[in-house]
Amino acid sequence: MVRLKRAYDPPSPEDGHRYLVDRLWPRGISKEALQLRGWLRDLAPSDPLRRWFGHDPAKWPQFQARYRQELATPQRQAVLQQLAQEARRGTVTLVYSAHDREHNNAVVIKAVLEEMMEEL
Repeated sequence: MVRLKRAYDPPSPEDGHRYLVDRLWPRGISKEALQLRGWLRDLAPSDPLRRWFGHDPAKWPQFQARYRQELATPQRQAVLQQLAQEARRGTVTLVYSAHDREHNNAVVIKAVLEEMMEEL
């Protein structure tokens, strides 16, 4: 199972293994408070894509398509495959810091992981 959670929401036992999927560390939060298994900054959108998107919901369809292209690189696919396998065995929570819960990179990663899990 793949779950999403804002970095500013408290961790819970139901989260399973927690991974931060942002390139930048969330402001004002310690590593201990996030209780992460890992920081997957290489899965985050490139700086140019992140800046272009600017969390503008009107750009969401284009952002998803461009971000999926970035996630298609062999290095990122290897990380995603590992996460998908881990999510089939238990819960994986993707942690992000964006205010918008519906339009952020973690939403795209979750969709990609769920597609991969169907293929496994």
